[in-house]
Amino acid sequence: MHTRVLLICLFVISLSSCTRTRMTDHTEWAKYYKQYGIKNACFMLRDNNHESIHYYNKERCIQRFEPASTFKIFNSLVALETAVAPDDQLVIKWDGITRWRPEWNKDMNMREAFKVSCVPYYQEIARRIGPGRMQHYLDTVKYGNMKMEGSIDTFWLNNSLQISADEQTGFVKKLYFAELPFAERTQRIVKTLMLQEQTPAYNLYYKTGTGRVGDKYIYWVVGFVERIEHVKEPEGSMNKSDVREYPYFFAQNFEMPVTDTSKDWLKVRIELVHDILKSYGAIPAQ
Repeated sequence: MHTRVLLICLFVISLSSCTRTRMTDHTEWAKYYKQYGIKNACFMLRDNNHESIHYYNKERCIQRFEPASTFKIFNSLVALETAVAPDDQLVIKWDGITRWRPEWNKDMNMREAFKVSCVPYYQEIARRIGPGRMQHYLDTVKYGNMKMEGSIDTFWLNNSLQISADEQTGFVKKLYFAELPFAERTQRIVKTLMLQEQTPAYNLYYKTGTGRVGDKYIYWVVGFVERIEHVKEPEGSMNKSDVREYPYFFAQNFEMPVTDTSKDWLKVRIELVHDILKSYGAIPAQ
């Protein structure tokens, strides 16, 4: 009860930190989840261009869940900052154990491991970082509840470490503007790892995650999108057009029973992100 009250207070404080910030509850976004039969979901969107915050299901937006593989963003930052990984080309050898995802069963570098969300690669990264340094950065960044219980290579998967959608958007916003307590180079590299879609109209960056809590799966998508606009320069200017990028930061999670295999929920979560970003205008509808 006390934790819930504290989180609500933190949410109110964060949303009220700037008097110019505008907040909008988008109840209409419920339709995107209802079409798939999803009952428990939330979406948080920070529009940096208009200093506004938009959300669906505020109560769930401030509820913390294990980050699952979205923690690879943080894990990569610490690995690069501590030189555990000199760069994104650090190769970790496959340990020979055959796992359920065939693409994990080979040697790979960080960029490849991030793309296929290779858990064993990042578990080895965490072991090399060690609990002392990992806890230091969790505390310094104030990442979620900052708890690291159990093994160094499972704490983001065992429901020990938890973070809310509200906190996730704040985290990636700081990453975007290189405001986290890491070197600019470190943050720049991790941002490039997150790039998933690159088009003339927008660049979409994100990391997915799937965590199990009891008999349900929690499906995460966390990231940001840059809407690209070509602004014509005044007549006589040397440049014919100026390319401008407008960032939006988002975090989505929803839950479904472990036994529900009626849909490919890994794909559905990405489709939902597209639907909501399009409805808001962060990416073009066409």
